[in-house]
Amino acid sequence: MPVDRDELFARIQHPLPHHLISRGVGKLAESRTPWLKDWAIRRFIRAFDVDMSQAVDSDPEAYACFNDFFTRALRADVRPIGEGIVSPADGTLSQFGSIDNGSLVQAKGHTYSLTALLGGDTHRAAPFRDGSFATVYLSPRDYHRVHMPVTGTLREMVYVPGRLFSVNQATANHVPGLFARNERLVCLFDTEHGPLAMVLVGAMIVAAIETVWAGQVSPLSGRVQTTRFDEPIVIEKGQEMGRFKLGSTVVMCFGHDVAFRDVCTDGLVVSMGQSLAS
Repeated sequence: MPVDRDELFARIQHPLPHHLISRGVGKLAESRTPWLKDWAIRRFIRAFDVDMSQAVDSDPEAYACFNDFFTRALRADVRPIGEGIVSPADGTLSQFGSIDNGSLVQAKGHTYSLTALLGGDTHRAAPFRDGSFATVYLSPRDYHRVHMPVTGTLREMVYVPGRLFSVNQATANHVPGLFARNERLVCLFDTEHGPLAMVLVGAMIVAAIETVWAGQVSPLSGRVQTTRFDEPIVIEKGQEMGRFKLGSTVVMCFGHDVAFRDVCTDGLVVSMGQSLAS
């Protein structure tokens, strides 16, 4: 019987020390040693065919460390903001659709719990139980800043500890409840479209997740940590809300039925600012 390489890849990850590996890679990615960071950046650009012409600073050697390169800013003109609800990031629209009585689709044949995704609080999950969702996977070659799909007022931020499985399609196909098992940051917003949850999911070798209002927020301790915001923090549609230091996935949960555009299909390559729904 032939070996299913995707399943083998997923199984190999279970015993690995995810956080130890990620911390080690994170230290290398923060290295300011000129020859090391320049070598790593140039190898990465060649390996993943990164288009540096879109970056504000197109010179690979201008970045102080690999993480600065990885989270590089893009020129404003290369990501126009479309109408309606837009993609929060460059990547692949891996799944989207209705949240069915508190369940989301992870991959064909796999669903997972909305309540678990949002940190295990049924009251927090209640507004989204019959809403809609969209999942955007960011590959290594993608732009790794995350932007708002609509204008929102930040209400609550929840850090949820967990594993750091890879979040590529191979792992999504074979690790049940992947996005509700990995470390993640849940950001809850009030919007004109109703409640919005932006879930930034950590992954293998993701050294940290940052937000524009709190800086680096993971990895933290091994317990759920909730921060509520009494002073309004408003982030406009298309503005940056966070970033990944090495790649991952964003899950958007809406509290209402979203009319996704006909062009949306599972596996669609999307750009930040691209219109996904009216």
